[in-house]
Amino acid sequence: MAYPLSRRGFVGTALTLPTLGAVSILRAAEPDLSELRDLTTAARPIDAAERLARVRRAQERMRRLDIAAVVVEPGASLRYFTGIEWGRSERVTAAVLPREGDALVVTPFFEEPSVRETLDVAAEVRVWQEDESPLALVAGWLKERGLAKGKLAIEETARFFVADGLAQRLPDMRLVSADPIVRALRMIKSPAEIALMQVATDVTLAAYRWTWARVEAGMVGRDVSALMSAATRTLGGDPQFSMALVGEASAYPHGSRQVHRIAPGEVLLMDCGCAVHGYESDVSRTFSYRTVRPEVRKVWETVARGQQVARQAARVGAPAGSIDDAVRAFYERQGYGPRYRLPGLSHRTGHGIGMDGHEPVNLVHGETTPLAPGMCFSNEPGLYLPGKFGVRLEDCFHMSDAGPQWFSTPSKSIDAPL
Repeated sequence: MAYPLSRRGFVGTALTLPTLGAVSILRAAEPDLSELRDLTTAARPIDAAERLARVRRAQERMRRLDIAAVVVEPGASLRYFTGIEWGRSERVTAAVLPREGDALVVTPFFEEPSVRETLDVAAEVRVWQEDESPLALVAGWLKERGLAKGKLAIEETARFFVADGLAQRLPDMRLVSADPIVRALRMIKSPAEIALMQVATDVTLAAYRWTWARVEAGMVGRDVSALMSAATRTLGGDPQFSMALVGEASAYPHGSRQVHRIAPGEVLLMDCGCAVHGYESDVSRTFSYRTVRPEVRKVWETVARGQQVARQAARVGAPAGSIDDAVRAFYERQGYGPRYRLPGLSHRTGHGIGMDGHEPVNLVHGETTPLAPGMCFSNEPGLYLPGKFGVRLEDCFHMSDAGPQWFSTPSKSIDAPL
């Protein structure tokens, strides 16, 4: 569930090294990571053949929907189709997937060699100089290909100035959402994608086991986060977030600015994930240091049952929102809520996951998308008691023909959380 620190900025939600707290704990304690081994050596990245198949499926959808082309900016969707790993700036790099033939990649002249390093499919690369318009380059290419009329689909994360610039240069085209193409394809994971997500989850669980064994009284959240991130790297993962919330901070799903220290009977809520070859994990665990208070145990066990309620409701063909409805109804019978009110479950039951930590669709009330084999979700029906503590247990699953399959096995008890 956690967002990167750059989005939150809260004390106690340290993401990855270096941070002031992370550096201090590692320099002072110098944790011995020698017992950890890289778990990702056998993981196979997505190959060119799979990317080409994705492009071909996208083109089939474009023809069926009478869409001339799809425009994609840097990010997960660009990597998904082309392999290009690139960041966004005011200098546009983008891909255009036409309904027939090879893709177009536009990029600044001086960036072309770097962009080509990760380009993994056949594509025409056209460059633009600093005094030229990349959007005019795209428009010209579409005109050359006879694709400058009809519908031009824009990937959902593309920036306004890109879409607006294309609209001005292509007056005979109507801009539409690319969701029926891009989102629909990315939502259904292949066996190769699921395998990478499994490795990422295995790394996160191994890092949890190593970290929890080294938690000590007096530590604050950033100290625990630093240990988790260090272990994750040594195990071969690329840490995406390592959130550790101590005490009352755990009552707020993404923490607070308050700093609390580990002490006997104190709650430690961790939400951590990593990427392996671009595919992510997301696992939350809630611990109680040394002893367990009765109220904490009761809430922990209720959340564990809530996870199972969600799993039982997740069936092929069921609307995604029905899983959230089932959990919320169970919690309301236990006296929480109603709906999103606190104490209770103040966020959705789960979210899609894959190349991004949060992907469509969500397990949230009102979502009508039916569950289908290949979809991947988090299952995290936390309970939060403001001013006291919170409990979140999060395990991701993928849908199969037979129903949901765990990436990580849920915790059995707060006494043996791992």
